[in-house]
Amino acid sequence: MSQLPETILQFGAGRFLRGFFDRFVHMANQEGQNVGRIVIVQSTPGSRADILASQNGIYHALYRGVEDGEIVDRPIRIESVSRALVASENWAEILKVATSPDLKYIVTNATEAGYETDGTDKIDDAPPKSLPGKLAAVLWARYQAGGAPLVILPCELIERNADKVSELVVAQAKAWNCPPEFLSWITGSCWWLNNLVDCIITDGPAEHPLAQQDKMLIAVEPYALLAIERPARGEPPLFSNPFIHVVDDLAPFFLRKVRILNAVHSCMVAKFYGKGFETVQEVMADKAANRWCRDVVFEEIVPALVPRVSGLAEFADMTFDRFRNPFQQHLLKNITLNHEAKLKVRIAPTVEEYAAIFGKPPARLTEVLNTRLPG
Repeated sequence: MSQLPETILQFGAGRFLRGFFDRFVHMANQEGQNVGRIVIVQSTPGSRADILASQNGIYHALYRGVEDGEIVDRPIRIESVSRALVASENWAEILKVATSPDLKYIVTNATEAGYETDGTDKIDDAPPKSLPGKLAAVLWARYQAGGAPLVILPCELIERNADKVSELVVAQAKAWNCPPEFLSWITGSCWWLNNLVDCIITDGPAEHPLAQQDKMLIAVEPYALLAIERPARGEPPLFSNPFIHVVDDLAPFFLRKVRILNAVHSCMVAKFYGKGFETVQEVMADKAANRWCRDVVFEEIVPALVPRVSGLAEFADMTFDRFRNPFQQHLLKNITLNHEAKLKVRIAPTVEEYAAIFGKPPARLTEVLNTRLPG
């Protein structure tokens, strides 16, 4: 695997991409797909790049949780990372990677704050401060070198993420007075893939035996989804992986995540917070509480969504497996943040749709809407 070319430039050294996309690449390489290796760009302060370098890019993901009703717990040695570079120190080398004929993909994972341009960025900054500035500079270098178009996959949990990033990159390129031919190359030749990412990834436990030797140890749940919307121009050039699904429309995937997974979290808070339960796992372990949650989903939420979304029962079952994960302690207190606003998005629309279909409001969801949290 160490002989594979560097085909992926990744902006983001955090645990999410390392446990998500980088793991998928590792799996594909292990299967003989020869996707290539990843060059990670660290844009924020910290020592991740140095630690990865000291470990030769190798780290472990603890695959742990509930899978098909059974508890699983095993380490995965991930070897898809070639090296890690620091944007503020290695920008010239990053541009060299950007112009390489081997490069095929750019992957990003920034916070919502990364979805902004910086008016002070210049094309020859080393590096530009904003993510759109960095991407515009990298793509400009590749375009000037005559490089082939790239597949660009922004993995931020924002609807129409690729559309939004590409608009910002084009705006930055226009601000730099780049030629219109380059703008057309960005939007028409490169593949910008809108997607939905879903997987809970945490730092590895300090007490785990691997933590002594692996300072980049992470833990991943068995469930993962990278749903990619098929572009109008056709099938995107991607590798295959059981967690990657190319679909015609992302909207149903966002809908079921918000109206089932996120909604049940809010229901738990309304029904059980301040009543002897502190975590999602405790709610799942209590027979009566578990039954109430399942009844909410299968008797009220799923019937309201069936006309619009397929695969709801399977998704709901997987969701309850995720909630039961004994290796994660999800505090109900943390879910209470912005509870009233969340109800308007997660619960209220389902109540309206259920009433329209069945001629009466759903009892449990209506109770949730009318419940005020303690304190």
